[in-house]
Amino acid sequence: MALAMAVLVLAGCGAGGGKQTGSNEGTKPVKLGIIQIVEHPALDAARKGFLETLAANGYEEGKNLQVDFQNAQGDQSTLQTIARKFAQDKKDLILAIATPSAMAMANETKDIPILITAVTDPVEAKLVKSMDKPGTNVTGTTDMNPIKEQLELIKQLVPNARKVGVIYNSSEVNSQVQVKVVKQEAPGLGLTVVEAPVTASNEVVQATQSLVGRVDAIYVPTDNTVVSSISGVLQVAEKQKLPVIAGESNTVESGALGTIGIDYRKLGRQTGEMALRVLKGEKPQDMPIEKQKDLDVVLNAKAAAAFGVTIPEELKKKASKIIE
Repeated sequence: MALAMAVLVLAGCGAGGGKQTGSNEGTKPVKLGIIQIVEHPALDAARKGFLETLAANGYEEGKNLQVDFQNAQGDQSTLQTIARKFAQDKKDLILAIATPSAMAMANETKDIPILITAVTDPVEAKLVKSMDKPGTNVTGTTDMNPIKEQLELIKQLVPNARKVGVIYNSSEVNSQVQVKVVKQEAPGLGLTVVEAPVTASNEVVQATQSLVGRVDAIYVPTDNTVVSSISGVLQVAEKQKLPVIAGESNTVESGALGTIGIDYRKLGRQTGEMALRVLKGEKPQDMPIEKQKDLDVVLNAKAAAAFGVTIPEELKKKASKIIE
């Protein structure tokens, strides 16, 4: 992995975080490849946060940074093609957003440093050997949810809830991991889980409709397929007064009722800080996978009205953000 020039570029940046771009004449720009499985608000926010950190530390696209951003639009074969091209191009650094992107990229190169974000379980996805010591060319951040707390949020917002529907892509490793935890935690909270698995985005609305009359609330994990089609879920759910609790805040921005969870922009920024360390010479194999340092309670008052839910005052006081 030839990072010498990237390190030289970074050396011109102030260690205190001030932006010092300089002319960077005589140095090669850092070649950054960004691979993303699909476009949706959470993944887009992670990408923006990552680039914000680089910009704040002196990296300016078109000067000392070349960004090659590729979106597979949910197509697995396209994802593999992008990953193969990035490896052939010998990028200096790669940001892989979401589990499928990270798996595709890790299969193509064992040399180029890969920063991952929005990956639920890097060990289960066989990206790293352990969370504390990856032992591969991969490091970054996990978006594993505080699922128990999110199920508790359902009970706070919908006190009479007994059955919760979970819509997820059964072929996504990250979703399999989350649903397993949901099924483990739900009984202790007096909840029965009703699964509504899908394999593609065009099945999401039908899966939501299948839950009508069978559940009291819907839980949407950080599933790329479902979140990219969240408007269809919300359209059905609002009509049926079925409150939707999300795995992350961007879905609440889109119209879900609430979450205790990940802010993907913050997660992306945190991943960017790790990228700076790699560019300074640290090895991904020695850098522990990180979790988001601060979780947020985000509520949507407009969605509450649409779902016929009253948000308890006590919960409002805990919220870091209430969308009106």
